[in-house]
Amino acid sequence: MPTDCIPFKDTNYFSKLICDYLEEKEELKTFYGEYPSIENFKKQIKLKEHQFNREVRLVLTKSLKKQYAKVDISAKTEANIKLLESDKTFTVTTGHQLNLFTGPLYFLYKIISTINLCKELKKAYPNYNFVPVYWMATEDHDFDEINYFNFEGKKIQWKRSSSGAVGKLDLSGLEGVYKMFSKQLNKSNNAKHILNLFENAYLNHNNLTQATRFLANELFKEYGLVIVDGDDKALKQLLVPFIKDELLHQKGFKEVNQTSDALNNLSDDYKIQVTPREINLFYIKDNIRERIVEVNGEYTVLETSINWTKEALLKEVESYPERFSPNVILRPLYQEVILPNLCYIGGGGELAYWLQLKSNFETQNVVFPLLLLRNSALLITEKQEEKLKKLNISIEDLFLKQSDLITKVTKRVSRIDIDFSAQKKHLEQQFKDLYKLAEQTDKSFLGAVGAQERKQIKGLEHLEKRLLKAQKRKLSDILSRVELLQNELFPNQSLQERQVNFSEFYLEHGDQLIQQLVLNLQPLKSEFLILKLE
Repeated sequence: MPTDCIPFKDTNYFSKLICDYLEEKEELKTFYGEYPSIENFKKQIKLKEHQFNREVRLVLTKSLKKQYAKVDISAKTEANIKLLESDKTFTVTTGHQLNLFTGPLYFLYKIISTINLCKELKKAYPNYNFVPVYWMATEDHDFDEINYFNFEGKKIQWKRSSSGAVGKLDLSGLEGVYKMFSKQLNKSNNAKHILNLFENAYLNHNNLTQATRFLANELFKEYGLVIVDGDDKALKQLLVPFIKDELLHQKGFKEVNQTSDALNNLSDDYKIQVTPREINLFYIKDNIRERIVEVNGEYTVLETSINWTKEALLKEVESYPERFSPNVILRPLYQEVILPNLCYIGGGGELAYWLQLKSNFETQNVVFPLLLLRNSALLITEKQEEKLKKLNISIEDLFLKQSDLITKVTKRVSRIDIDFSAQKKHLEQQFKDLYKLAEQTDKSFLGAVGAQERKQIKGLEHLEKRLLKAQKRKLSDILSRVELLQNELFPNQSLQERQVNFSEFYLEHGDQLIQQLVLNLQPLKSEFLILKLE
């Protein structure tokens, strides 16, 4: 399967902060420590090895066995859970929301990046074991972000009321979504498999956590993926000291704000992803997940009548740790406390907020993980590749804004030279002579010369634009095909991986889709992959 790669910075879809991180800019190193190279994993193994204790491993594996109790677990996943008891076993982790039917394609890329990095690490460090982990964001409460997926340009949406943590949502209403989706599919065997996956996940389970675990397990169990649900009393018990510290001392607020200011001082182009709260915890109970705030020594859950004194709140933490849910600032800390984790794999936005967190980890004496940008890919068919060749367009061209792409193609195929650069240069040279003449005669004449130069340059630019517009009309047939092709590969003028659901490609390629992605995604190769599907 032929592939090609493009540097992330040349795609124009990744922030300056992430591009600078990928280039290992010296001024950013204080925000992450070590860059994720094979060599640097040796240091990370030693750091985590000294900190992570066996008691935590035993709690973790016991919880995982309980979470997998009613799941058709593969021998490889079962073996990986058992391996987590060993001091020689470490994890590589990615996390994602509970998007309906996996949501956009990059759900697959995240997990496959994690699986493949574990394989690379095992080759480099054969005396250790490496387990790929998918952390389900079961405690998120933003239902509107996860209640749909796109299929062939149409939004397949689960419409219902929602409150509290999404993982606890029952699956009412999804039978209608199943019927709607089935009407969009053909009668092929691959289509039947897709529908069976959907049905077994969403019509045969009780809540969204169970459905998502089933689906991710079905797609990746043969690769030994271990799925973790942090909404677990035993695992939350391990977080109790950190919950208390957050409630009483609010270190995260101070540390993350200071780091954010330091990033802002480096560059105005570094966009801050998250803003810490004084208390970075939610309270979960029944159908609520609301922020905890402290006012004059009394602690309250927003939008409710729940409140405590300090002593009563600490008792609540001890008795019901599962009711305390970390927000985006503390969730990464929770993950690193309960997992023997070496590396977090995430998208550009995720890595940007992880870069705000290192100093808070240090104050809590928790090892900060290596941060790796997940693989990104553009999947292209043979037919689309043929169209590219016929239109004489490169893959790199397709990453341009559509207006810039159309202009570039127009100038390339036009038999008329639309570029007036030579004329502008000639005009500028003529005015240089006029400026010299003005200097020698009457310097007050310089302003008039300058005004005339600007007028004539502007006139040339206007003519250039009119000629370009006329040529675009003349070449409308070719340009419409260019637009159509770019829209196919970049739906909604966005990266394919952020828009399209895996089912579109599974219809055509079946199990080969994931197999080929596993073969071709290279997590430590920091480039954007172009993958031709045959």
